[in-house]
Amino acid sequence: MTEGYGKAVLVTGASSGIGKAVAEYLRDRGYHVYGGARRVPVDAAPQAGKDGGFLKMLRLDVRDDASVQAAVDAVLKAEGDLGFLVNCAGFGLAGSVEDTTPDEAQAQFDTNFFGPLRVYRAVLPAMRKRGGGFIAVVSSVAGFIPLPFQSMYSASKYALEAMTESMRMEVAPFGIKVSLIEPGDIKTGFTSAREWVSAAKGDSVYKERCQKAVASMEKSELAGPGPEVVVRVLAGLMRAKNPPARVIVGPMYKAVGFLKRIVTDRFLEFVLVKMYS
Repeated sequence: MTEGYGKAVLVTGASSGIGKAVAEYLRDRGYHVYGGARRVPVDAAPQAGKDGGFLKMLRLDVRDDASVQAAVDAVLKAEGDLGFLVNCAGFGLAGSVEDTTPDEAQAQFDTNFFGPLRVYRAVLPAMRKRGGGFIAVVSSVAGFIPLPFQSMYSASKYALEAMTESMRMEVAPFGIKVSLIEPGDIKTGFTSAREWVSAAKGDSVYKERCQKAVASMEKSELAGPGPEVVVRVLAGLMRAKNPPARVIVGPMYKAVGFLKRIVTDRFLEFVLVKMYS
């Protein structure tokens, strides 16, 4: 793993899916892992790992400034240090643009965009003070290709990636490295936790096409690999001296990412419509 950043790791969204897999992997490799989640029992005991590693769950709601700061302060109080952040918190919202209310869009952005912003702001002062750190951000292929009928999810991930890439340049002089991980279809609880805009459940003119598009994606997700493929990518990034700005996870979406760079927007749109119809 990356040398010089200590043993303390904060993982957001650590109660399920990719975040849980990441937290347990690092726990079993000797890291002092603090897993953030919205609901954590007050008396939750740390989970012992290998080589002195452990996983301690903390209440951390990325939608709340005070909750984020309290969690980061708890890590710093316990460890005196924080060299790693793995941001995994997020959820998906399905529905057409026309059917999405501003409040529903705001809720999506509050978790997927403003949530990481809150965490960055709380963590970066400690990393600057210690002279370095590594931040891995689990985004999505929706961060570089628009998904029909998941427009707000795509928009929140596009925004997250733009912010994170800007930050990567800003913090580099302080010895802080930043990488985005862009998974494709992964089999986790994310699928069953996907939320729908209210209008999509009524008499929306988009209802049939929306349900068909999301069903196609969910079928791919449920047939996809587990979160361990993302964990392996993260492990590689943590070992890298100069980790890249982004890594796409999944051969099909690597191909789509390549296509995006070389074909016209019209052709890429044709491919995406075929994938999700």
